[in-house]
Amino acid sequence: NVYGTIDDDVWRRDLSVNALFYNIEDYSVIDYVGGMDDIQAGRIRLIGDPEQRYIEDPVRLLRVVRFATKLGFRIDPSTEAPITKLGGLLEQIPPARLFEEVQKLFLGGCAVQAFELLRHYGLFAPLFPQTEAVLAEEEGGFPRTLVIHALNNTDSRIAGGQPVTPGFLIAALLWSPLQAKVKENIANGLSETEAIYFAADVVISRQTAHTSIPRRFTKTAREIWQMQSRLKRSNLKNPERLLAHPRFRAAYDFLLLRAQAGENVAEAAEMWTRLQEHPEITAMKKKTNHRRKRQRRTGKPYHS
Repeated sequence: NVYGTIDDDVWRRDLSVNALFYNIEDYSVIDYVGGMDDIQAGRIRLIGDPEQRYIEDPVRLLRVVRFATKLGFRIDPSTEAPITKLGGLLEQIPPARLFEEVQKLFLGGCAVQAFELLRHYGLFAPLFPQTEAVLAEEEGGFPRTLVIHALNNTDSRIAGGQPVTPGFLIAALLWSPLQAKVKENIANGLSETEAIYFAADVVISRQTAHTSIPRRFTKTAREIWQMQSRLKRSNLKNPERLLAHPRFRAAYDFLLLRAQAGENVAEAAEMWTRLQEHPEITAMKKKTNHRRKRQRRTGKPYHS
C-alpha cells in the first residue's frame, strides 16, 4: 500500500466516479477528476490514459463493464476504444482473482447485461473460453440459450431477495461444453453416468486454468450435472430417495432451465413438478426439512 495526500491518492484510482472524497467537517464532496460531472452525465470514464491504465491492471477492463451495467451508465468513448484489442491481457491475471470479478459481474443483479457487454467487447472468451466456443454454434438450427435463462433466473432471484449460489451458475455456464464432451465420451463406449463423470473432470480442469473456481462450487455443479440423467428417467422405483437428496432442488431448477431453453426434457420437468405436489411427497419433504433443521441446530444427526 502506498500512502500520501488525498491529491496523491486520487490519481491512483481507476474510475472518476470512484474518486470522490467526502469532507466530514463541512459536508462537501471533493472532486479532483470530474467525477460529479460524469455521474450527472451517466458516464463511466477511466482516470488518465485509458490504454495505459488497462495495461497497468487488465482487471480494469472488467470493472468498467461491471460499473457500467450496475449503474446503467454508458462507457465514455475514450475509455471504450481500447477494450476490444486489450482483452487478451486478462490471460495475465491470476485465475483466482478473475473468479472474484466473475462473482461481482454475475451476482450483482445485472448478470444478463454484464454477459452481453462482456461478449460484445470480447471479454467473455478469456474468462470462459470453452463456453464461448460452443455459444457461437447452433443446435438444431437454434442458438443455445440456457446461459441467458440462467442469468435471467439469477437476476430475478437477487431482485426478489432469494439466495443464489455460484455453483448453480457455474453449472449453467459450463453446461454446453460439458454436453459436447459427454457426447464424445458416449461415442467412445462409456455409459451416460461415466460419460458425465469424466467430462466434468475435463471441463472443470480446463476452466480453472482460466478462471479458478473453489472446489465447493465445482462440487455443486458436478452434483447438479450428475443428477440430470437420473431426473430424466421415468421408471424410477423410489423417486422419494431422489426428492430427499440435498441437491435435488438445485438439480430440479436446472432441469426447468433446460426445458425453458428448448432441450428435450419438458416431460421430465413436468413429471417432477407433479411429484412434488403429491400429498405424500409434500409430507415427506416437510419431515426431511425438519430433520435437516434439527441437525443444523444441534450439530448431531437426527434419527427418527
